[in-house]
Amino acid sequence: MGHWHDVVGDLAAPTKSLREAIPEAWAGFGQMHKGAMSDGALSRATKEIIATVIAVAEQCDGCIAYHAKSAVRAGADPSEMAEALGVALLMMGGPATVYGPRAWEAFNEFREA
Repeated sequence: MGHWHDVVGDLAAPTKSLREAIPEAWAGFGQMHKGAMSDGALSRATKEIIATVIAVAEQCDGCIAYHAKSAVRAGADPSEMAEALGVALLMMGGPATVYGPRAWEAFNEFREA
């Protein structure tokens, strides 16, 4: 596939191992994730776009991969993702010129898969 698929794949085994080591904490995080990312006043797609932009701000490649993939699955529109990444550029300056394109590449890789 591509780099961003590899990022997701590379995290699968260590994530599973940690999830098994701390099942209660992981379950709590899962519940919080479900509550935060479910459709509400904001659609799940919009929330995944927001999460991708936060991942850019945090410079977290694993987060970028996961949320870009989830944004595609939720039906996020490329123009919405691009505009949101533009806001990251405005607010973050230089680092967003590196991580914004990384998120854009991830989004498009998952969209085209």
